Amino acid sequence: MALIRWEPVPVHRLFNSFFDTPTAASAGTLRRWNPAIDVIEDESDYVLRADLPGLTEQDVSIELENDVLTVSGERKSEHEERKAGYYRIERSSGSFRRSLRLPEGVDPEAVKATFEHGVLEVRVPKPEQRKPRKVAISVSGATEAAPTIEGAKTEPQAA
Repeated sequence: MALIRWEPVPVHRLFNSFFDTPTAASAGTLRRWNPAIDVIEDESDYVLRADLPGLTEQDVSIELENDVLTVSGERKSEHEERKAGYYRIERSSGSFRRSLRLPEGVDPEAVKATFEHGVLEVRVPKPEQRKPRKVAISVSGATEAAPTIEGAKTEPQAA
């Protein structure tokens, strides 16, 4: 009897199936493009970084409404003339929309965004922490100050 090494998923099949995602050119369903986004919290800000290769700042929209930050845009497909031979499209294109709920109280005017080398960075300052408020207790119906309790006066005794 021969021993056969068991492989749960052969590596060559894993890579082939990864790159064989249907595209518009292969008459299958379209691949949806969803850019990678990191959300980081530092001492003073929430920082969102999105990889948007091939886009410019004019292709991207950033909105903040009701404490929801939404980044959206579109990467247009590059059309090439098909000639005889093998043709394949692996890069995704199309529109995207990513939303992130922020803590209550974020100031929309303080949000800053930069776009450099295909990476969008949005900085959202953290809202000021709410401090507890001390509430004074009043007695209803009391119009005068409470009477003072008087103690008994003792006189020194002569010896």
